[in-house]
Amino acid sequence: MSVKTVQATVNGQTVSLTHNSSTGRYEGTITAPSKSSYNQSGHYYGVTIRATDDAGNAETADASHSTLGSSLQLKVREKVAPISTITYPTASALITNNKPSIVWTITDDDSGVDPSTIGITIDSGSKITGSSISKTTISDGYRCTYTPGTALSDGSHTITVNASDYDGNAAAQKSVSFKIDTVPPTLSVTSPTDGLVTNQASCTVRGTTNDATSSPVSVTVKLNSGSAEAATVASDGSWSKVITLTEGTNTITVVATDSAGKSTTVTRTVKLDTKAPVIKSVTLTPNPVDTEKTVVISVEVTD
Repeated sequence: MSVKTVQATVNGQTVSLTHNSSTGRYEGTITAPSKSSYNQSGHYYGVTIRATDDAGNAETADASHSTLGSSLQLKVREKVAPISTITYPTASALITNNKPSIVWTITDDDSGVDPSTIGITIDSGSKITGSSISKTTISDGYRCTYTPGTALSDGSHTITVNASDYDGNAAAQKSVSFKIDTVPPTLSVTSPTDGLVTNQASCTVRGTTNDATSSPVSVTVKLNSGSAEAATVASDGSWSKVITLTEGTNTITVVATDSAGKSTTVTRTVKLDTKAPVIKSVTLTPNPVDTEKTVVISVEVTD
């Protein structure tokens, strides 16, 4: 008797093997499955070999075979790396919280993301992995959240995230730079002085402002219950705004706001008095008076 056919089946695909007279072996080519074998039972695709002779006798061997089993386990690795996306903070964000919750996703639609490889690096620090990163399962991967245990300093920071899939493909590193700003801008009102009394309705409110982290700073000036109006701020931080006072006591509210939304407020009270005093009565006592004697002058004045 002689061998009539030899067939190999992998993942539902069957090919007939051809006898190689040089080697005496039956050989053929089959296309590997399009997906990684990691998620298959045992992390491999089972290969089944069926040999039939001229008499119709057949023998089958597969991955469960006691002797040949290990050689019938086809391991397939994907070559596509996972995809990482940082959702918070966004690029160039200004954040007033110095312990922001950093959020990103890692996805891989084949072998899957290996959660043990998920990591984040802040600035030039050590890579952070493990349970300090919260990992919530999503379709094809994880939604990750990390909150720094130590407050970040005011100023610029860069975060970098990375991970690999179960077949060892590393995702391209994704980085985002942002700023922390917990300090409101400085604000000085040099004019008018608080409590000023004047007879000039036109009043120039001026001063200086600055914010080391989140410049430029905007300045608004509000008179009494009116609307806040923008003051002109120069590149050196000096600012000014001309307002028109109303008769009586005026409240001037100045607010400086930096690019992160933090603000500082200064209030000045100024009184406008344009009415001259009224002389209501005058009394000279005694009147008439003897020469070189004293006279008491009594005047009633209102204002």
